[in-house]
Formats: sequence, structure tokens, C-alpha cells
Amino acid sequence: MSTPSGSTAGYAVELDGITKTYPGVVANDDVSLRVAPGTVHAVVGENGAGKSTLMKILYGAAKPDHGTLRVDGRDVSFSSPSDAIGVGIGMVFQHFKLADNLSVLDNVILGDEPMRRSRFGRIDREAAAVRIAEISERYGLAVDPHAMVRDLGVGSRQRVELIKVLFRGARILILDEPTALLTVQESADLLGRIRGLCEDGLTVVFISHHLDEVVGISDAITVMRAGRVVADVVPGETDVHELAVLMVGSEPAALPLRARGGERPARLQVTGISATTDSGGRLDDLRLEVGVGEIVGVAGVEGNGQDELVDALLGTLPLSAGSVILDGRDLAGESTAERRVGGIGCIPQDRQREGLLLDQPLWRSQLLGHLHDRRLARGRWLRIGAVRRAAEHVVATSDVRTPSIDLPASALSGGNQQKFIVGRELDAHPDLLVAAQPTRGVDVGAQRAIWTRLIAAAERGTGVLLISADLEELLTLSDRIVVMVRGTVVAVHDAETATVAEIGRSMTQAVA
Repeated sequence: MSTPSGSTAGYAVELDGITKTYPGVVANDDVSLRVAPGTVHAVVGENGAGKSTLMKILYGAAKPDHGTLRVDGRDVSFSSPSDAIGVGIGMVFQHFKLADNLSVLDNVILGDEPMRRSRFGRIDREAAAVRIAEISERYGLAVDPHAMVRDLGVGSRQRVELIKVLFRGARILILDEPTALLTVQESADLLGRIRGLCEDGLTVVFISHHLDEVVGISDAITVMRAGRVVADVVPGETDVHELAVLMVGSEPAALPLRARGGERPARLQVTGISATTDSGGRLDDLRLEVGVGEIVGVAGVEGNGQDELVDALLGTLPLSAGSVILDGRDLAGESTAERRVGGIGCIPQDRQREGLLLDQPLWRSQLLGHLHDRRLARGRWLRIGAVRRAAEHVVATSDVRTPSIDLPASALSGGNQQKFIVGRELDAHPDLLVAAQPTRGVDVGAQRAIWTRLIAAAERGTGVLLISADLEELLTLSDRIVVMVRGTVVAVHDAETATVAEIGRSMTQAVA
């Protein structure tokens, strides 16, 4: 890290004239950003607008081609994240970087052990546990230091990530989509904790696609588009609609009109299915139907059987009772590959772990879930030309912004990754689409594009099972909304007349 030179009072972070290019892409184009100490400063923009690259530069994970960074008025130059950590900058990523097979304590001290050794040369675990407890108490981040991470819910894992950066002495926190994986209740709790961090003197750079959260929590907002800053606004002088227009550069496109409700022939019939997983997840006499061209939403507090339902439909979770019928065909005994070929498409909830080959060229991800599609492969032989053409078609028709399908999937922004997965699944024209959190972590423009594709699929006759933690999404798209509690359906709502409050009451009625 460079030695301090110069001083600019009044800002915790300053970025001046930051420019960063990748092959075929100008990620940041003369970007300047100033963040006052003790504030929440939001940075918003479409996926691919340059937010993530800018944050990687601030965190030392990428070096700018041009431009200057200052922290607390001093010029700095980072060659790695450890340099950024050394001046008090910590980053919590949207996709958690925790080891499931380790305890909370071990995850927190991982990589920081040499600084935490006792005088006998062993890691001072007792001192580390005390420090973790102090941070938890001070900032309201309740978590058991000795719990195994694999046993924690998403909200608790988020708290571990925050504790991890605070444990290392971070005073400036970069939070990348911190509520993307959380329930409504968990999100509200976390946002309250963030305000508490600022009241204690910390500074937060907040990246989020939830514009209502941005307006509600931020002290200042910077809007980016196509790699440049297009506006700096104050929350009290703007609103969600104006932010969306600034991000996209135009009014958001209206959703296509669609007749909802009414009697429909059954596409999917799930009759009394039960199952139990090794980790304690379960389905308990679950029953639901999805009609031809119907969108059925699934609501529920996380961990109430939604993941198990997806696995049961795809054939990766054996059933102890009940049946799954698709277009009159009992799927018992069919493998996942047979079910996929037989008409089931799937948008997985974790795009990076389940939906893409991150380190491979993007076109290879076209094969995930479709390796037995005779248009793409014959036996053991891939039809490379056909696979590439299919990937090019998805990119063109789904507005996936990438200069080449030969770039690794990891080079795409999260929203563009998601649009590729959605396009891939819908281009196969499935009879049933299982869509798990299809717009999680994407911007308002990508969300509209994905919603439009789901509506169009339903209009063509595809039955859509929409599993989402976003109740507004469920109300906007669904014909009916079923609520899951402890692995079974406890309520069914008409989406056109239901309210968020009604669905919320159904979700919590039997959880306590």
C-alpha cells in the first residue's frame, strides 16, 4: 500500500476519475464518488452499470487503470484486499464466503490467525470468542460463536459475515446486496443494525437493487449507468420511481396485460407428498396444482419446505408418500434427466452454485440441465455448433449484456447471469417451469425483463411454479398464492385480491 500523500478533509472515502476497462468492456468511465463519515451512502444502477467493479477497486480486489483513491483524506493504492483491510475497509459480498464445515468462530478468525495467537503459539480461541461476543453485543448481531455455519439460516450467516469484517477492525463497510437473500423480517432487522453501525461512527457503502430500502436508509445516493455516474441525489428529494428512471435512462416498460384466474386444465398435480432430508428439512402431506398457463406463487418463511419441494419435483429428493403428476404422467421412478427432457424447466435459487459453470465460457452453461437435449447432444457427443448457437440466441433475445459467449460466466454481472439462466430455461419451452427466486439480486430493469418472460411463457401454456421471498413479485405475477409452513400448504390466496399483510399472517400463523 502506498504511503499517505495529500489530505482532503471531510470524507471517509473519495474516488476521483476512476477508470477500469476489461476486454470489450469499459466497466468504470471517469467515476468519482465521495462518502461522508458516519453515513450510509447508497450506490445504485442496473446490473452491469459498474457498481461491483467500483467496489472491487475500493476493496483492493481490482486495480484501476486511472484515478485516485483516498481514505480519511489520505491517498492510498491497494494491491490486494489485505491492503484495504489494513486501512479499515471491509466488504460483505452478496454471495456469502463462509465455510459450512467450520464453526462461526473458525470462520471469523480464518485468515487472521497469526494475529490472534496466544503466548504459547496456539490460536487464542478463548480471546477470539470473547471478542466475537463483544461485537455481537455491541451491534446487536446475535450469533453463537461455537455454532456450525452449516446449521445457520441465511439471516444468521449474514450476521457472521458482518462480525467477520468488524472483527478485523473495519470502520468503512461495503455491503453488496446485503438483503438479497433475506426475508422481509430479516431485512428490516438488518437495516436497523446498519443504522446502528453508523450511529457508532462507522461508514457504510450500501449496494442494493431494492430501491425502497435505498430511499429509506441512505443519507446520500449515487446513481450509475453504463459505467458512469449520472446523478447524486438526496433521499428526501427523490423517490423509487425517479431512481428507476435514472438507472435505466427511460421510463420502465409496462408489463404485458394478462388475464388471471379462471378454470384451467391441470398441468402439475402434487398429491400428498411427504419426504425428509438428512438436515431436517421436510415435506408433510403437501398438495398443490398448477394449471396450463397458470402462475402459482409459493410464499413462506425460509426453511419451511420450499427447497424440498423443488428437489421433489426434480427427482433429487425421494418421496416417502404421495405422487407428482405432470400432464397425467406419474413421475415416480423418473430420474432428474428424464424429468428435464420430459418437460420440466428450472430456474435455481442459487445461480452461481447451481445455474452456471462460472469458470467456463458462457456457452458451456447452456448445457446445464439440457445435456440430454437431442438438439445439443447425441449420446456422448456434443453438438458444439448447436450449443453455441443456442447460447447466442439466449444472449440476443434475453438482453444478456456480454461482448462474447466465450467469456467466462463469472465475468457477467449478477443480473446478466440471471437473465441468461431464465432465457436458457424458457428457450426449451418447458411444460412446467419451477422458478425459485427468479429475480433475487437483480436490478429493476432486469426484474421487468424476467417478469415479462415469465408472463409470456404462461401465455404460451407453460405452468409456472413461482417460489419467491418477494411478496410484491408474487402478487404481481401469480394467479394464486399458496403459503407453506413446515412443509405443507396452510393457505391459498387469490393473488388479485390478497394483500401483503394477509399473506404475511398466513406465513407466520403456525411458525412460532
